[in-house]
Amino acid sequence: MKVVYAAPPPVTLPVVGMDGVAPVHRVYCVGRNYAEHAREMGHDPDRTPPFFFSKPADAIVAEGGDIPYPVQTSDLHHEIELVVVLDKGGAGIAVDDALDHVFGYAVGIDLTRRDLQGEAKKAGRPWDLSKGFDASAPCSAVQPASAIGHPTSGAIWLKVNGDMRQTGDLAQQIWNVPETISYLSGFITLKAGDLIFTGTPAGVGAVVKGDRLEGHIDGIGDLAITLV
Repeated sequence: MKVVYAAPPPVTLPVVGMDGVAPVHRVYCVGRNYAEHAREMGHDPDRTPPFFFSKPADAIVAEGGDIPYPVQTSDLHHEIELVVVLDKGGAGIAVDDALDHVFGYAVGIDLTRRDLQGEAKKAGRPWDLSKGFDASAPCSAVQPASAIGHPTSGAIWLKVNGDMRQTGDLAQQIWNVPETISYLSGFITLKAGDLIFTGTPAGVGAVVKGDRLEGHIDGIGDLAITLV
């Protein structure tokens, strides 16, 4: 079928050790999934059901690099996260079956216009403009689960200009990966190419133009960006 205007280019992520790329379908993000981060944001770190927000697929910036400091904010925050990449979809996925839907894992940074988010919260409005803006989801190459397994523990950290800002361990997640996939699939039909950013440990904070951010997750990889 002939298109009436140019179709946008596909969004993909490189895959470590493979001659191919992982196509991105949708991007879901879990809010407040580490206890200490929940506390620093003024909330109780309990096991109430997780909540989610979304970013557009083209917010992904494969392998990082230079990221433009976003417009309409004076309070941009960093959030380092484990990213789950699905290669099989489904609805009502059981916890015990959830990892069968995972292709691999990556390192992601959820960039947040915190001032806009705060204003939206006060007004009871959606977070879209604070979370889903251009280049708001830099992401590393994908490590296939067939090569590394399914990590349940390991250091996750982020440095800004060489100074440690965020430190944690994947084992500190309130909702683990299988639980998160299962819960989300109870509300929507997941698809191959869906990404899930699984939350951030404590230590989020503001960054400015010129800052270099370096993120790491044990066994998965590294991601570096510079705000320009």
